[in-house]
Amino acid sequence: MNENLPVPAYFIITFFISRLKSSINKSKAWTTTTTVNQQPNNLQNDPETLTIASSDYGNMVKETPAAVLEPSSINDVVQLISYAYNNPIPFHIAARGQGHSVRGQAMAKNGVVIDMSALRRNRKTPGIVVSCRRWTTGEFYVDVGGEQLWIEVLNATLGYGMTPVSWTDYLYITVGGTLSNAGISGQSFRYGPQVSNVVEMDVVTGKGNMMTCSPRKNCELFHAVLGGLGQFGIIARARIALEPAPTRVKWVRMLYTNFVAFTKDQEHLISLNGRKQVNALNYLEGLVLLHHGSPDNWRSSFFPLSDHSRIISLANQNSVIYCLEVVKYYDHHTQSTVDKDLEVLLEGLDYESGFKFEKDVTYVEFLNRVRSGELKLQSKGLWDVPHPWLNLFVPRSRIIDFDSGVFKDIIVRRNITKGPILIYPMNRSKWDDRNSTVIPDEEVFYTVGFLNSSGFDDWKKFEEQNEEILEYCEKSGIEIKQYLPHYKTQTQWIHHFGSKWTTFQHNKFKFDPKHILSPGQKIFNS
Repeated sequence: MNENLPVPAYFIITFFISRLKSSINKSKAWTTTTTVNQQPNNLQNDPETLTIASSDYGNMVKETPAAVLEPSSINDVVQLISYAYNNPIPFHIAARGQGHSVRGQAMAKNGVVIDMSALRRNRKTPGIVVSCRRWTTGEFYVDVGGEQLWIEVLNATLGYGMTPVSWTDYLYITVGGTLSNAGISGQSFRYGPQVSNVVEMDVVTGKGNMMTCSPRKNCELFHAVLGGLGQFGIIARARIALEPAPTRVKWVRMLYTNFVAFTKDQEHLISLNGRKQVNALNYLEGLVLLHHGSPDNWRSSFFPLSDHSRIISLANQNSVIYCLEVVKYYDHHTQSTVDKDLEVLLEGLDYESGFKFEKDVTYVEFLNRVRSGELKLQSKGLWDVPHPWLNLFVPRSRIIDFDSGVFKDIIVRRNITKGPILIYPMNRSKWDDRNSTVIPDEEVFYTVGFLNSSGFDDWKKFEEQNEEILEYCEKSGIEIKQYLPHYKTQTQWIHHFGSKWTTFQHNKFKFDPKHILSPGQKIFNS
């Protein structure tokens, strides 16, 4: 017996394992519209399976479930949640996509983890369906299973000459996972986060009900789930808007030593943000480069090797420098004008003379730019290490204070950074305030990401740095919001959600009243 598991819950789950294996063989309720071969062992509790489900990309938290469901259809998920909800002693359930969370958010200690990758492998119906006809909104769309990877969505839609417009920097994560947070990248300033590009979903609620929702149908559930940290339901299907796909991109990086000039240029460029606007960029991000690091990092090798020495020299002279990264898409229709369009957009920017670098790559190469770095780290055994990340949203009005107190003080003084530091602005008007996502109140705000990797024996010093950054913001009155948030008490969560807490709590009671789903977030069971 698992000594940490309460005795009643342990026997409930043990009984459920035997009952489920029996029912899978006997009941047609577990099949979809097509006949499938039933798998009597899709609820697993062997040590190897439990070990995988008790860890994540962060490698800092370990919480062992009682069992792991490996579904062959979404009906398996419905059946599991229904059983938990209708049982006198409910148990916790968490959906695990690629396990890319960093602080145990997709774990279910002593409960059941749903391995969504098994659904991707086992399902007998297509997980991605592209429609070439227009939906009622006048847009093309793709219907995607929540368990599908964004790289698979990209490949499937490109076959039709179409593409989603809002991405994450890393594509080997699930659709359901990013939509449960927000899904941000350099396209967000113009197209909004990924949650702003969803038009319909099928969701399995914490009561075990499968519900279709959209801004017009079951809208309360729709907006609750988007950015809802898995608290209200598991995304079975998402309908995502598409636009015609480009074929290539102009990819440019420019270096700055002056932070004010750097942010001024970023904010100017994101002010050109019409969705159909011609004289606008398609992507904008930024990086902080430190004097002790390489100008390149695992996320992308961009700068020519012949220029590394002078970039490092520039960083050594200033301790901290900044990199503005922009992209302009093009295809055969705009190939003859893209260079001029980009020249006009970048005219007058105040970057360091002689420190502008450009690449011309395919659209797929750009979107999938992090993959090669991942494979290199995997080959060296450096991928599955602790990742004490900290992701913040910082109001525009305080970003200069943040630079002086964090980048130029805490980060330089501690001198331990082992990973990219991202910084780039977004427009609040591109976010739907009805969704559960929480962002600063100002129209322009910055996302700042400290994406550190560490050894298994020193990750706590990065956590200490994270705590110092948070304490500095609190003492300085910088009203940050955490992205991919992590808190230990409900009081902290209430402060995080602010004016949205009442609605968030109401939705929890409505769609998951027994607090079954996503216990790893520790919002209602802290």
